[in-house]
Amino acid sequence: MSSITDKSINKSTDSATEVKSFFDRYFSKSISITSNEVDSMLGFFKKRKFDESAAIAVTTVLLQQAKSENKNIFELLDSLKGLEEVKLSQLVAAILNNNRSKVSALGYTSDYQVVTYENRNVIL
Repeated sequence: MSSITDKSINKSTDSATEVKSFFDRYFSKSISITSNEVDSMLGFFKKRKFDESAAIAVTTVLLQQAKSENKNIFELLDSLKGLEEVKLSQLVAAILNNNRSKVSALGYTSDYQVVTYENRNVIL
């Protein structure tokens, strides 16, 4: 409900609103996803300790990709269940990088330590 009660203020109507919304969606293909598919995929990633926003982002990308390739989402989830946390994180990073702009990429690092087996004393 609007807090403005002045009748002299008119809301502007743009006759091109429908046209703009049509062309904004012109090149994007609409897909339909059931709520149980979304809930299952989101719950899968939340159960594996993904943050809320990360789980939503990964779920969105995986659902779009599965629908575009006509893959069953529940078969995809069954194949992901066998992965360890590290392998799952690597797979998710690779999937997200494939669906991102090529300007940036997601990654991770591991501690690099040089193990030396010989120690020498040098006298100056």
